[in-house]
Amino acid sequence: MDVGLLQILNTERAARRAAILVSPLDGRPQRLIKHSDSWQDDPLAEALERRFRSGKSGIVEIADGPDLFLTVQVPPPRLVIIGAVHISKALVPMAQIAGFDVAVIDPRGAFASEARFPADILHADWPEDVLNTAPLDPFTALAAVTHDPKIDDYPLISALKSDCFYVGALGSRKTHGKRAERLQAAGLTTSQINRIDAPIGLDIGAASPEEIAVAVLGQIISALRKPTEIGE
Repeated sequence: MDVGLLQILNTERAARRAAILVSPLDGRPQRLIKHSDSWQDDPLAEALERRFRSGKSGIVEIADGPDLFLTVQVPPPRLVIIGAVHISKALVPMAQIAGFDVAVIDPRGAFASEARFPADILHADWPEDVLNTAPLDPFTALAAVTHDPKIDDYPLISALKSDCFYVGALGSRKTHGKRAERLQAAGLTTSQINRIDAPIGLDIGAASPEEIAVAVLGQIISALRKPTEIGE
């Protein structure tokens, strides 16, 4: 293996950035493709899209060239929940079972208590303080469920600017309309704001906090795993 490429791969791993090492099986030179690169016009674009989504390594057959082995390095998906509410209590264990690293952020002491949430995932502080030390990234989903703009708006803005793979917020369409006005005034574009899933979660008629948690996690997994059109 190319030592220089290995060093770059290790650097990307340490920074929670995805990359794919492309190794021709006939011994030709390897190349490294970072998720942050402009790879959508690459001849392997469709295969790269699938591998970045699935996180699985494997062989790709090429019609007019050697078979390739794609070594895929993708950080574990992360879910950041803004609000230590009833929905969050149900969502945390479900997301952990599904393989997500989970964090719950809420500055309100009455909600953010270790009696309600495991201490190792709970951050009883303002989102801006937590996210300054643990930045969001494209392999993070953000669910804002406090119903309080003073708490929700900053992480929503951060998530959209960080290109999180999923951004959702609790609230009615009327509530979201007012939210959109605030975010636009904060400098976000219409296309950025339209990425917010609001009302949050799949439309399955969920009523209880537990059912809403199922709907939210289902949409997060779909956003993580379901392929999109190249170039979107």
